[in-house]
Amino acid sequence: MSVAPPPYPNRGATTLSAVTALAQRLSARSGRRRRPARAVDRTVTVEVRTVRHPCDDVVAVELVPAGPAPLPAWRAGAQVDVELPSGLLRQYSLCGDPADRTVYRIAVRAVPGGEGSAQMHRLTPGTRLRLRGPRNAFPLAAAPDHLFLAGGIGITPIAPMVRTVHAAGLPWRLVHTGRDLASMPLSAELATLAPDRVLRRPDDDGRGLPTAAELLAGAGAGTAVYCCGPPPMIETVRRALPAGRRFHSERFSPPPIRDGRPFTVRIAGGPDVAVPADRTALDAVRAVRPDMPYSCRQGFCGTCHVPLLAGTTRDDPAGPGRTALCVARADGDGVVVDLDR
Repeated sequence: MSVAPPPYPNRGATTLSAVTALAQRLSARSGRRRRPARAVDRTVTVEVRTVRHPCDDVVAVELVPAGPAPLPAWRAGAQVDVELPSGLLRQYSLCGDPADRTVYRIAVRAVPGGEGSAQMHRLTPGTRLRLRGPRNAFPLAAAPDHLFLAGGIGITPIAPMVRTVHAAGLPWRLVHTGRDLASMPLSAELATLAPDRVLRRPDDDGRGLPTAAELLAGAGAGTAVYCCGPPPMIETVRRALPAGRRFHSERFSPPPIRDGRPFTVRIAGGPDVAVPADRTALDAVRAVRPDMPYSCRQGFCGTCHVPLLAGTTRDDPAGPGRTALCVARADGDGVVVDLDR
């Protein structure tokens, strides 16, 4: 009996497995936490090809090159900064096929009061946009087995991971949760790859919210677990996994502030800004400088990274001499930053 080739062929699957396996071994030896992706100094002009609505509150947009050159290569888990028609910069995961450089696909859920998502939902075919990237802060690593957990629109970075692992012939399973089936995009399409490996688990099926045991059912000691969704879902899974298990996560909202303490941000040539224990420096600075740009609010996109003139910080992914206002906190009483460089 002949076997049809897997859909979404990924020509780099073998190379990806070798490279990521090596990177994982080196990371395990060093014991260091993975650093956020470095900024990509590349701007690409694209054109909206199609706009559709897989769910009532989700828009799926196809972006194609505005010129003859193919789109920059990317790998599963990658994101791009989208410069919206108003000039607002927002970051979205690529959810298409990494092997297809003719089109980027993005899916965005409408957020009440969210200016970025509102503009994405108003896009029309033919609109030109500028992108920055792609960059990858949520890379797919080689493993004997993969369990993918997605909550709602958290399916977007997970979808290309599923396609990549499936094309490589590796074992995998996907659990997609959401308030109801009508609110869960992309996973029905992924189920066509292997229906017995995809569980679409709505909250309204009479069982309520899924437990950690249900989400992690069948995950063995060698299973790499990838989770993207609401912070409570990520934390539930993280706490349930034994120490040392391979767990990779990405959230679509700012990380919670834990054990925060107040400090002061002194703006060079400007005022001192008090940062309360339960707010970020970015929030406090924007109260006096509302034009301060930001995008991901999680530290890795680089939009709100500014020069750090004095003081030291913790939980700071910006690198030497700079600080990420959205996540970093002062080690001492305060820091001095320059917002104009």
